[in-house]
Amino acid sequence: MNNKYTPVSVKAKKYTHLFFDLDHTLWDFDTNAKETLSEVFKIFNLEARITIAFTDFYNIYSHHNTILWDRYHKGFISSDDLKWKRMWRTLLDCKIGDEVLSKEMSAKFLEILPTKRILFEYTIEILEYLLEKKYSMHLITNGFEKTQWRKLNNSDLTKYFTHVITSEGSSAVKPAKEIFEYAIKKAEANLEECIMIGDNPEADIQGAINAGMDNIFVNHINASTTLTPTYTIYNLKELENIL
Repeated sequence: MNNKYTPVSVKAKKYTHLFFDLDHTLWDFDTNAKETLSEVFKIFNLEARITIAFTDFYNIYSHHNTILWDRYHKGFISSDDLKWKRMWRTLLDCKIGDEVLSKEMSAKFLEILPTKRILFEYTIEILEYLLEKKYSMHLITNGFEKTQWRKLNNSDLTKYFTHVITSEGSSAVKPAKEIFEYAIKKAEANLEECIMIGDNPEADIQGAINAGMDNIFVNHINASTTLTPTYTIYNLKELENIL
């Protein structure tokens, strides 16, 4: 693992603008998505149509979701394709070839998902800490505009962020440098004042590198990466050692 770890006693240079990722960094996407898909599974009575348990169904969904998000990040598919094809592919693996059902499930999933409120440990505490220190905080997210705003509102996170930059709103997708440049301009900041904080090595860390921005890899799952982030932490509380 080629990660640069920040010693407890070391403080970073002065930043004034912090750019956070949302899903998998602050908002616990996996836990919230699993709860949501369980509800969708019951609403559409899938237990009567397929032979596998929900846990296996969720694992299949997660596999396809990861693949399709990667394709979306790389510009190979549209957001609309991502939204319904992850359901379609999952159903196909369960021997159900039903495009209409896939789209209905996708719509219901996106209706329920943003109502979930589970955050990573120490999320509110660290945002309060950073707010007290007078940082300007913003979000850069590849999530969908309407969905991300609902997540923020329902999780009581909106008040912490000055600007919320989405891929839909900026017409660019992380790791493209354009979304970071758009965010910096929106914040009326200078590059050297800014740092990106996120969990995804390719989207967040490589994206920040592409834009020449310092970055903090929030490695919740102790993942390996060939990149060299400016800083690496393993839980959100460790941001206190840097900022």
